[in-house]
Amino acid sequence: MFLATATQEPAGLVTYLGTYGPLVLMFVVLYFLLIRPQQKRQKTRNMMLGNLKKGDKIVTIGGLHGTILEINDDNVIVRVNDVTKLTFERSAINSVKSTAE
Repeated sequence: MFLATATQEPAGLVTYLGTYGPLVLMFVVLYFLLIRPQQKRQKTRNMMLGNLKKGDKIVTIGGLHGTILEINDDNVIVRVNDVTKLTFERSAINSVKSTAE
């Protein structure tokens, strides 16, 4: 005699969740551990590069310290000492040490 109960789940749904569930979980974990923090860092860097102005003391990616003399859309002219002026791409600036008053 065969008795069927109503508590049995469809086999297709269990297989689907068992197959794709870990993949979805991995993507969610990677998003919160890698992608989202990187987007936040990129946003703050773009804001820093957009707020540069004459007189800011900066450090380049190569470690060169200087003061911004001139700035345009793509390039920055940096004074390293009293007579040395160097031209850098705006994206070569790593950080701003102090801002012009």
